[in-house]
Amino acid sequence: MTTADIPRYTGDAGPYAGGDPYADYRTPGPAGFPFTHLPDLADRRLGAGVLAANDEFFAERENLLRPEPAHFDPEAFGHKGKIMDGWETRRRRGTDGEHPFPTDEDHDWALIRLGAPGVIHGIIVDTAHFRGNYPQSVSVEGACVEGSPSPAELLADDVLWTPLVPRTAIGGHAANGFAVTAGRRFTHLRLNQHPDGGVARLRVHGEVVPAPHWLAALGTFDVAALENGGQVEDASDRFYSSPTHTIQPGRSRKMDDGWETRRRRGTGNDWVRYRLTEQSVIRAVEIDTGYLKGNSAGWAALFGRDGESGDWTELLPRTRLQPDTVHRFLLGDAPAVTHVRIDIFPDGGIARLRLHGSLTEQGARQLAARYEELGG
Repeated sequence: MTTADIPRYTGDAGPYAGGDPYADYRTPGPAGFPFTHLPDLADRRLGAGVLAANDEFFAERENLLRPEPAHFDPEAFGHKGKIMDGWETRRRRGTDGEHPFPTDEDHDWALIRLGAPGVIHGIIVDTAHFRGNYPQSVSVEGACVEGSPSPAELLADDVLWTPLVPRTAIGGHAANGFAVTAGRRFTHLRLNQHPDGGVARLRVHGEVVPAPHWLAALGTFDVAALENGGQVEDASDRFYSSPTHTIQPGRSRKMDDGWETRRRRGTGNDWVRYRLTEQSVIRAVEIDTGYLKGNSAGWAALFGRDGESGDWTELLPRTRLQPDTVHRFLLGDAPAVTHVRIDIFPDGGIARLRLHGSLTEQGARQLAARYEELGG
């Protein structure tokens, strides 16, 4: 699917008729949107949060960033009405009985802090289970404000908000996807719903662009970590879970919080290729098979290269792995690399990969130049 092929949904979904609540959910199909292979910059595991909302009468704003799909219980009602797994505001009204409808300018909003600032390539406004109570249209704006600004500071007149998604009609009980072409670095979003209603989930897919001065102060850090600008470029298999999990913050919390492949028959092996923050020298490696017990990788080897087409150099020879274990290795005299590939034999999974090192002078210059180019 190309950006031009992104479907647009409008109007109500049919009332829930029982059975599978996702049976009539409108999505682009198994292939997803053209940007969903990129990490979610609004992932709670990266530190994202919903800082404020003008109204959350029916359902709390924090639900927007929950990592799992929205849940629907047809029998769940509270003292305010139907309990929904999303952010839902009350119905807006006009000024009086002669003017009962809200004006065209009336809208609700929520402020979102991205867990990892970066360049946004696509946004999904998911209205799952909001069938007749979704917003008529939505719009999204982005801002770049360093530090930890308060809601009042973000809403100040001197903050520049860049339109990312123009006001667009959407559909209920649907994954409403939007390609974003702003080409700048953002730290915060403002999600607007016109005039009111409910949104189940917000996903913000893009590329992490870390602050170079922070990484320079750290000196040694995980040069593959998602929050530091590392990225999964490709993998041999994504059958059970995403390889991007291997560079998420913290330890895995359950088996599917890592990367696991299908069972391989015959010869060959599985692998993941990573792009590092920038050109780096790696000094220490952690390969964690946490919660992978009967299905962990049997052996692993690590290779690195400098540039998009350089030769692969062995960093860590093929080494036996233990289930549910953190393995630590020190690398001596490792060359400067921009990419790393982990090969696992023959199949299975790993929970986390940590590559502790530091940027080279060239890598630091290139990271700073990209940061400035993107408006950091």
